[in-house]
Amino acid sequence: MQPGLRLQICGPLVVEKDGLRLDHLLPGRQGRLLFTYLVVNRHRQVPRDELAEALWRSPEPAATDARLNPLLSKLRHIFGSDAVNGRVTVQLHLPGAWIDLEAAVEAIHRAESAVAQQDWARAWGPVLLALFVAERGFLPGEDAEWIDQTRNQLREIHLRALESYAAAELGIGGAEVAGAVRAGRRLIALDPLRESGHRYLMQALAAQENVAEALAVYSRLSTLLREQLGVSPSPATRALYQRLLGGM
Repeated sequence: MQPGLRLQICGPLVVEKDGLRLDHLLPGRQGRLLFTYLVVNRHRQVPRDELAEALWRSPEPAATDARLNPLLSKLRHIFGSDAVNGRVTVQLHLPGAWIDLEAAVEAIHRAESAVAQQDWARAWGPVLLALFVAERGFLPGEDAEWIDQTRNQLREIHLRALESYAAAELGIGGAEVAGAVRAGRRLIALDPLRESGHRYLMQALAAQENVAEALAVYSRLSTLLREQLGVSPSPATRALYQRLLGGM
């Protein structure tokens, strides 16, 4: 076991064991990238040539071992000889570690489950955790396909967390509706073609008795979809519009 091992790979890299920071021991930029890649892929064996490609894009096959071995040796020195297993393939073993990306994935599932059961209070904590992690981003300043894939994963977690946050705020009602308005606007800003943000904003504005503004949100969405995709809003969005229109 690795007692008290906490890994933050979203935003600034933080490695903490029993309250002590270890990230400064990682061997430079390539060491940090290697460690992060192994954390992201820690549930499988990673071929050495894949590791080299993740770090150097177009590595010289003959130089792969000479460049990888010192980095892997340093990781073993920091985390223990059993932490980095394999020669032809490599896998990171840090049992019991808390990893922020994995925690965010688990948290968004719990939040969505609570929202589906209309247990708004139970959704609150997981939503905030998922939002906090997702908003930190991933490896700023770095560029690689695997980094983009993780960023896309974080972006989807962020959007889903905002949806759950908006739903919970609407469910609680009262002064919390303002939070749903903010979440709806944020969803639209991040993904204008994702209709859920428009629906949550419409519902939240209507709950604040700003029905005319809610209808204007629908009008802007209709124009956007028609101009960019040549389609109309979905049946769910149209049904919400008709309900609001009928209530005026």
